[in-house]
Amino acid sequence: MANSSIRDFTKYNRISSTFGSSPFTCQYLVVAGGGGGGNTDQGFGGGGGGGYRTSAGTSGGGASSESALVLGAGVYTVTVGAGGAGGVAGGTGPVEGVSSVFASIISDGGGEAGENGSLDGKDGGSGGGGSGATSTSTTGGVGTSTQGFDGGDGVPGGHGTRAAGGGGGSGSTGVNATSGTGGNGGNGVSSSISGTAVSRAGGGGGGTLSGSTFGIGVAGGGSASSNSNGGNGTVNTGGGGAGADYQSGGEKAGGSGGSGVVIFALPTQAIVTFSGGVTQTSEIVDGNRVYTVTETDPGSTVTIG
Repeated sequence: MANSSIRDFTKYNRISSTFGSSPFTCQYLVVAGGGGGGNTDQGFGGGGGGGYRTSAGTSGGGASSESALVLGAGVYTVTVGAGGAGGVAGGTGPVEGVSSVFASIISDGGGEAGENGSLDGKDGGSGGGGSGATSTSTTGGVGTSTQGFDGGDGVPGGHGTRAAGGGGGSGSTGVNATSGTGGNGGNGVSSSISGTAVSRAGGGGGGTLSGSTFGIGVAGGGSASSNSNGGNGTVNTGGGGAGADYQSGGEKAGGSGGSGVVIFALPTQAIVTFSGGVTQTSEIVDGNRVYTVTETDPGSTVTIG
């Protein structure tokens, strides 16, 4: 059922689970937290989008739809990864996103932007953008091949020319910076598993050092803007945080990555309960119940029976 449609999935479950017993075929979308964007002292690259894995459409990194899970009665791990913190103004560098987990599916946290001492973007679900450095070109981090794309490269120079790359997204590579222009974040991937098409896990935009054009983010990725802290990734999209942009008046902070999300669909006869500390909603879509988990405590689980 690797390339099956939601309609085929619904038909299969109605046939195979007529009597309401497990195992059940389960469609899923698992998006990790996005990476943090760089502060102006650390190179102002965009954070990478969180890793994106799904059986209900195209996966991240240009990969095909994955196979649906077949879940028997039991207890399964569910974790919504937090977004990575952005670089602190005048202080510590950005942080990678946290992985999201559902049963055996693990999506990698988005890579953080490059920082002082290690100016290239960091690897992750999607790679972080390369820093804007004084004299050295930088490269974006590498995305996990079946989850996201690489971050964009940064360009060196002084005031007016130095600029950072955009973070990679689940749907495309982060844009390389050019002289005075921060790179845009990579695109996300759209899914209709919850009944409405939503794009998630875009990369954060790259900032500049006194440049003129600032990288934007899409699909939950934060945007850079003139002489400002980097924009945060949107919660529950896995978008990367944007890099800060410096024009004057002191250091600026990088944007934080957006938290991820776990969405899964089961036939309505399946009995589903969650441990404490799980925030979730559910609705009927095409005859199945779709659960959207937006927040979890450490050690959270879902029981299926």
